[in-house]
Amino acid sequence: MRALSLLSVTSSLVLLAACGGKSGDLPGTDTGTDGGFCPESEPPACVDQMILDLSLHDDKVSRGDVSTSVEGDDFVTLVDASAGGYQQASNNAWTYIRFEDSGATKLEIDDESALGSTDWHLAMRRFIVRVNSGDSGPSCVGAAALRSYTYEELTSVPDGISFNEDDYYTDDCTIVNDSSGLPGSPQVAMGAWWSYDTCVETTGTPFLIQLDDGRVVKLRIESFYGEDQADCNENGQGSDASGNMILRWTFME
Repeated sequence: MRALSLLSVTSSLVLLAACGGKSGDLPGTDTGTDGGFCPESEPPACVDQMILDLSLHDDKVSRGDVSTSVEGDDFVTLVDASAGGYQQASNNAWTYIRFEDSGATKLEIDDESALGSTDWHLAMRRFIVRVNSGDSGPSCVGAAALRSYTYEELTSVPDGISFNEDDYYTDDCTIVNDSSGLPGSPQVAMGAWWSYDTCVETTGTPFLIQLDDGRVVKLRIESFYGEDQADCNENGQGSDASGNMILRWTFME
């Protein structure tokens, strides 16, 4: 595998300009169509360290499938983020998805190209979910965990909500890990979807995700083990289906 370097990534990012800080409030006006919500982009600051810490690749695209169906007012998206299993995950690429009017779709993009792309919204590999902003990517996608709501109760965007970018590197590019104790698990903006004791349990926490065009998606990650999630949540037992994510989501009005 050809190693990534800051030089190789810079060539694809050199024309990108800065777009602002680490978080933003929900705008109260229409973003319009002349340039979008965040027309300018800012490349991640710690590219070289990301390559090492997150095992990024420039010579392969995720082999995981992404499919979307409709259930009532919701989309249900299945994402194969298994990356060859726990032992092989670092040798496989991340799965990149984009939310569209017809459902979520997979982008056929490698990790190096993704560092300069605003096309993707979420990147997934195993239990880690990155948003395209801050320390993860050049766009301005932000996420807010609404712990005091259920998915069903969240029918509108609460006033004054702030959307957080991924912010898991210090100024000297030292990674900030989450509290799980699992290796290679940065403190991402969407970390509240899961907890870990003996297996990856889903918390049911709903998220609001502000996209690069200003629209907001309501999302709940319902499973890490495909159809076997109940075995983990109720009995503490994982399964061979790990990394098969089920996302329930819809666009907010």
